Amino acid sequence: MNFVEVIARKRDGSELSAEDIQTFVRGAASGQLPDEQLAAMLMAVCIRGASRAETQGLVEAMRDSGALWKTGESFPDAVDKHSTGGVGDTVSLVFAPLVAACSVPVVMMAGAGLGHTQGTLDKLAAIPGFRTAGSRAEAFDRLARCGAFFAAQSQEIAPADRKLYLLRDVTATVPSLPLIVASIMSKKLAVGARHLVLDVKCGSGAFCKTLDEARALAEALVAVGEGAGVAVAAMITDMSQPLGDRLGCANEVRAAVEVLGGGGDARLRQLSVELATDALAASGRPRAAALAEIERRLADGSALARYGDIVRAHGGDPDVARLPRPRRTVPVSAPCDGFVAAVEAEVLGWIAVGLGAGRQRQGDQVDLAAGVKVHVRTGDRVEAGQPLATLEIGERRVDADSLAARTAAAFRIADERPAAVPLVIARLGGAA
Repeated sequence: MNFVEVIARKRDGSELSAEDIQTFVRGAASGQLPDEQLAAMLMAVCIRGASRAETQGLVEAMRDSGALWKTGESFPDAVDKHSTGGVGDTVSLVFAPLVAACSVPVVMMAGAGLGHTQGTLDKLAAIPGFRTAGSRAEAFDRLARCGAFFAAQSQEIAPADRKLYLLRDVTATVPSLPLIVASIMSKKLAVGARHLVLDVKCGSGAFCKTLDEARALAEALVAVGEGAGVAVAAMITDMSQPLGDRLGCANEVRAAVEVLGGGGDARLRQLSVELATDALAASGRPRAAALAEIERRLADGSALARYGDIVRAHGGDPDVARLPRPRRTVPVSAPCDGFVAAVEAEVLGWIAVGLGAGRQRQGDQVDLAAGVKVHVRTGDRVEAGQPLATLEIGERRVDADSLAARTAAAFRIADERPAAVPLVIARLGGAA
């Protein structure tokens, strides 16, 4: 089969056959199809979309492109968690030790940054010595030792997705519902936990800009998971502004540690607690009892202690003093008095990428010390000259003046306070 013909059929709006999808996925996993043809197919799917049958076929083909870990057979209570990608979204680094401290095993197949978002793998790389699990044996050993594992996707798990994920990041094909569903669920089903907690972002800083888009994605994820026998609880959450007050790698690790220590950013803490409550409820605990236990673990130091256990089990040093620090900082101030009417999360995400906290092209090295500190939120009252944000500059050479001007423009100041937007907008699946 000439794969150019397959690309052309999808370009023109025809539905792909199971054989077409298998050829695409096998070619990605094996390297038999060149990057330009893979990228062309990704763009065709991004523009034309995919039917439910095509999406299901893509998920299953990508799942089966590597090993199946079947985690639920060895750890039946284990819970997996995934976010569809947000700005300042540090929840995974809070969720894993918090839920593990409540005696529920946590599995994490972490990814690198995608588009304007910073990935969990890049944040973990800021922790000195931290090594993600690369095999089922390593992952299960860490799960038994500390109650959680962070694994990096390798040739063992959904290798086709690993290839396509990297290409999507640099070909403007990230915001595609079927590609997002296939990427997320192929890895989740390959790892094989029986419980899955999903955080589907919605808003200007998310890949789903509208509630309708986010609901469609959440429903598709829940349907694929439940169709495979996985209990799925999904939330749609606000990403019209950054979730936490830090964007970057080392600074987001610090933000997570602050929450695990009982303090930290209020929005980051709230969403971490909501998702952790879903995880404990999935294991059969009443929600009220689950929430009470989570709050105890944050207050009594258990969650922070479990963070240290998890980091050490992965070969890392949990001492936050050893995290990379920026070479210099540049404050950005409010130009006038008023209320913060909007904080453009996607703009700030791209600014963090420009500082070095993400990749602009395949092969870029992430600057682990770079990032943005956000000082105000939507609805806050500000005065002229008050700090809005601070740019944290690492080793990469950047145009600080240009980035500072773009940062200032990401904060819209108005005369009236805007209406509040709830952090948790809707629930689907097991959490509904």
